Amino acid sequence: MTIDEYGEWAASAARAPGETRAERIAYFALGLLGEAGEVADNMRKMMRGTPDEGYLAYELGDILFHWACLVAELGQTPSAMLEQSRANIEARLAARPPST
Repeated sequence: MTIDEYGEWAASAARAPGETRAERIAYFALGLLGEAGEVADNMRKMMRGTPDEGYLAYELGDILFHWACLVAELGQTPSAMLEQSRANIEARLAARPPST
């Protein structure tokens, strides 16, 4: 499965409440943040010595789902979003002063 195929599937499977586009965007963004919170909490537990890498992978999958839904709601494809992200990061890295 490609990232764009996953994005199409996620967009078709999603059931966002709200009548407006802004409400749907907010719903997916809040879902993304909620799942990121689950990852953060798992990391906190890992710092105490109770790692659960399987659960971490599970939550990363949920993050990907909400991200893909948000990307679709913004009218983008995941691959185009990733390409733009890479270009932005490469530009920031190129602008950094050289390490000494």
